[in-house]
Amino acid sequence: MNNPPAENKKEIEKLVKDLNEHSYRYYVLDAPVIPDTEYDKLFRHLQELEEQYRYILPESPTQRIGAPPLEKFEKVKHNEPMLSLGNAFSHDEVREFDKRVKKGLKTDREIEYSVEPKYDGLAMELTYRKGMLIRASTRGDGFEGEDVTRNIRTIKAVPLKIEGVHPVPEEIDIRGEVFIDIDEFEKLNKEREKNGEALFANPRNAAAGSIRQLDPAVTEKRRLHMACYGLGAAKGIEFRDQAGFMEWLKKAHFPVPLIFTVVKGIDKVIDSIKAIEEKRLHLPFETDGAVIKVNDFVLQRTLGIKTREPRWAIAFKYAAHQGITVIEDIMASVGRTGAITPVALMRPVQIGGVTVSRSTLHNWDEIERKDIRIGDTVVVERAGDVIPHVVEVKTEKRSGTEKRFPPLKQCPVCGSNIVREEGEVAFRCIGLNCEAQVLEKIKHYASRGAMDIEGLGEKNVELLYSQGLIRHFVDLYRLRKEQLLELPRFAEKSAQNLIDAIEKSKTTTLARFLFALGILHVGEFAAKQLAKNFEKLDDLYRVEADRVMEIKQVGEKLAASISGFFSEKENLRTLEELKKLGLKLTNPDHIAEGEQKKRQFDGMTFVITGTLSRPREEIEEMIDMNGGRVTGSVSKKTSYVLAGSDAGSKLEKAQELGVKVLNEEQFMMIVEGA
Repeated sequence: MNNPPAENKKEIEKLVKDLNEHSYRYYVLDAPVIPDTEYDKLFRHLQELEEQYRYILPESPTQRIGAPPLEKFEKVKHNEPMLSLGNAFSHDEVREFDKRVKKGLKTDREIEYSVEPKYDGLAMELTYRKGMLIRASTRGDGFEGEDVTRNIRTIKAVPLKIEGVHPVPEEIDIRGEVFIDIDEFEKLNKEREKNGEALFANPRNAAAGSIRQLDPAVTEKRRLHMACYGLGAAKGIEFRDQAGFMEWLKKAHFPVPLIFTVVKGIDKVIDSIKAIEEKRLHLPFETDGAVIKVNDFVLQRTLGIKTREPRWAIAFKYAAHQGITVIEDIMASVGRTGAITPVALMRPVQIGGVTVSRSTLHNWDEIERKDIRIGDTVVVERAGDVIPHVVEVKTEKRSGTEKRFPPLKQCPVCGSNIVREEGEVAFRCIGLNCEAQVLEKIKHYASRGAMDIEGLGEKNVELLYSQGLIRHFVDLYRLRKEQLLELPRFAEKSAQNLIDAIEKSKTTTLARFLFALGILHVGEFAAKQLAKNFEKLDDLYRVEADRVMEIKQVGEKLAASISGFFSEKENLRTLEELKKLGLKLTNPDHIAEGEQKKRQFDGMTFVITGTLSRPREEIEEMIDMNGGRVTGSVSKKTSYVLAGSDAGSKLEKAQELGVKVLNEEQFMMIVEGA
């Protein structure tokens, strides 16, 4: 970390503190004091100052995202076990729990309990050392979880630094639940359905799936939240009870459960459970029960644990909302990526106050496993009180007229071939001209990382599509200025600018074009690897999967996808049509045979950690251009760890494994000598 002039350093530190306070007010208190535009303005100013003076605080809001994808998650041992809770399904069972508590404490007096909603999410532990977030880990088996720190940092409600309390503990493990709001969950599933991706069955699956993304940029888009409620190991601080700990969490700017009460006696506990259930359908998040804890921490320690459950806490579970109806038909839905999802069309039924008439069947394996047929009487559940799914088939209701719905052989929209990759559950259409996929494919084709057509954002793509001017990204190169002038939002200058931008995009690199095509599994990195190994687009025509597999970084799944795409006649016809319309591809990435040995980092893997004077993207590009690749975790196979200032656990891991460590100066000497 550099040392800028005092006044600039002070300004940066003040901006970081102010922006974190505004985030706390917005994401935790839901009480912002400035408009979003003002926040964005302050955020951009901070970015400019950090870039100018290369002075970045670890708790800066600019550091929440931007890390490269991981190859896998590292394992983390918890300082204290993360226990699971026993369940109670009736009020009588709650009373039995109270009796066990009193017996364990050898008392007849009424016990003080805390009661809060049971969030339907993913259990998480946050570890802070000297006030700074150093690690976030999943529960795992209770003793060992996975390090998901980079993903948790994208959750804006989670403090990167403990503030608002004094003294700050030397080290503390804070536990809670990562979850997704119901509205955001519904939006996410609608988007996934639109894209032909498998739907999440409930908010918990959505939260867990989002946290377990190897790319934190994906997690950041999911708008996750966290509610903190539990204490693990702690050094330098003590708490008397759960209520006191919750007050401390609030003062330290941590998000806490929306409802939290402390009551005396089991009758009042049951009243609190009922009160939460009454509010259940109106809460912004999904709750499947209530958590009851002995409030006093001394009493908790006296009661102890049994196996992996605490004797001082229990979860009361609410009944799921279910209904019985008939599947009248099953249809196949095709999304942007070509994934085909079977959807049940059902006789409308009221479940939990909502009329349900459709349900995803997820995939054909699920249909086969549950033996679901058209005409079946089924039990439908609104899992997580949100998305309906078929729980079971009432086979005793069958009349013999029910019909199976076997996997399709051709795309129901365009008739192209359907493929199912080994190890995958989804069937996919590989047709480049499939109408169901076309709108999203055009948006992707025009995007910044692809053909980078300036002025052709989502709204303009949708406008052109709705007016019938484009039905495929090929049609972009047939657009005329006079057609645009007839549309709203287009004047002389804006129309000409778009035509010029489209014309400019005709000349691009092979790597960008391959990424723009939206081939399944081909991201920017894979596209660049293909460009390095294939000089011309034509070299990929009808390429065999085994030939693609010769590229070190390419696996079987990706190779099969590439081979399948470039073997489809309609796809090749489209590529030739683009050439006739003026597409010109250069390939600066291509490495001719025999030149491989000249690259300084050929076959080497790097891990980057800490703060560097150059942007991380620039360093990664240097490594990539010299034949190396960047991974997210340190292992014995890592060639080098490039360590900047404030390097943490990755540097320690490298030293432990004997992996060679370079500082930035040493790295640049190697690059410049290459």
